[in-house]
Amino acid sequence: MPTFAHESRIKYQHWLDIVFRNITRLAAFSVLILLLALIASLVMGGLPAIKHFGFGFLSSAVWNPVTDEFGALVPIIGTLVTSFIALLIAIPISFGIAIFLTELSPRWLRRPLGIAIELLAGIPSIIYGMWGLFVFAPLFAEHVQPWLIEKLGPSPLFGPLFQGIPMGVGILTAGIILAIMVIPFIASVMRDVFEIVPTLLKESAYGLGATTWEVMWNVILPYTKIGVVGGIMLGLGRALGETMAVTFVIGNAHKLSTSLLMPGNSISSALANEFNEAVGELYTSALVQLGLILFLITFIVLSMARYMLHRLAKREGT
Repeated sequence: MPTFAHESRIKYQHWLDIVFRNITRLAAFSVLILLLALIASLVMGGLPAIKHFGFGFLSSAVWNPVTDEFGALVPIIGTLVTSFIALLIAIPISFGIAIFLTELSPRWLRRPLGIAIELLAGIPSIIYGMWGLFVFAPLFAEHVQPWLIEKLGPSPLFGPLFQGIPMGVGILTAGIILAIMVIPFIASVMRDVFEIVPTLLKESAYGLGATTWEVMWNVILPYTKIGVVGGIMLGLGRALGETMAVTFVIGNAHKLSTSLLMPGNSISSALANEFNEAVGELYTSALVQLGLILFLITFIVLSMARYMLHRLAKREGT
């Protein structure tokens, strides 16, 4: 027969369980409430610009605070292009780093390299921006951009992308700096997910005569594809929202150009440069609307990533 003390203890544990469940529920719903409050504040702040410009705000390249004419096309293109360049550079390099650390590196070298990658991930973005402006941009303008203009500028296919004056700063420079910033994040995630692959699977493939590349492509990647995509999306989210590093090296010019070597602008750099100096309701509202657009872009990209991961999960075992 249970004693009175035992029954009291069971009742006490039951109440503790109820309290714990409600606290965790409150924590979960507080995130949703915070998200809705953030969206509402952005919509309310950008409402004057939304009413004044309508959908033309998305297609206009004009940005003139003097005449209260604002358009988001240049910052949107700058944000997307720099992020695309960053991923184009960062994904293969991160993949190579992860393969080397998990499959090819000597055991004594894995830990120092892993720590170095984690340290790179912890460097503040403003340090990357200062290094990009004072070190990378002058070297890029002196040694790389003239070669790109000379060799690729006359090309009918890639020529429009590599024309102009070698100034150092520009869309391509911002994309390269972003790539350097996101490489540690993507490489760390790839390394961690590659390490969870059962050793038996890899040894079985090696025993059948597979090369390291074949093991990587046919065994490790199919086993870890969801984690790899998640790591890439983490890097993309960092690239889309990066502010200070991009502000230093993108050139901050509201001009639309086909050349990657010319200065441009991104949503985050426009907000960082102009928000404190915004005068008038329409100017401030246009900047808030840029923030709302950046939020929507990030939401769409992450939603597409979740859908991709869901499709990959459904195809498991087929």
